[in-house]
Amino acid sequence: MATRLSQFRTVGPALVEQRSEPRHRITVTHATVRKQGNVSIEAILRDLSVYGCRLACTSEHPEGERVWLRLKDSLPVSATVIWNDGNHIGCRFDAPIDRGLMRALTLVIC
Repeated sequence: MATRLSQFRTVGPALVEQRSEPRHRITVTHATVRKQGNVSIEAILRDLSVYGCRLACTSEHPEGERVWLRLKDSLPVSATVIWNDGNHIGCRFDAPIDRGLMRALTLVIC
């Protein structure tokens, strides 16, 4: 229930980032994308979280398509394409990836 004083209460800015885990930017990592029953297509992993990733990929992958991803010589990871802008695809993993794989992909040695 609102009061007369609630109109003067300040409200913080809305969060633009709605992901539950932060994405980590990846410089260049080899990956492959494969539709079920098709051959693997080369891709470049651009950013990553334990729940999903963004890949630079030239092949057509419509929203909702189920794919298998292989990230840096790991076992295949099942995912769903959430968005496609023509040059990149955003995928949500069916299950969070292992934290060890996450560390291996995001570790930067200077």
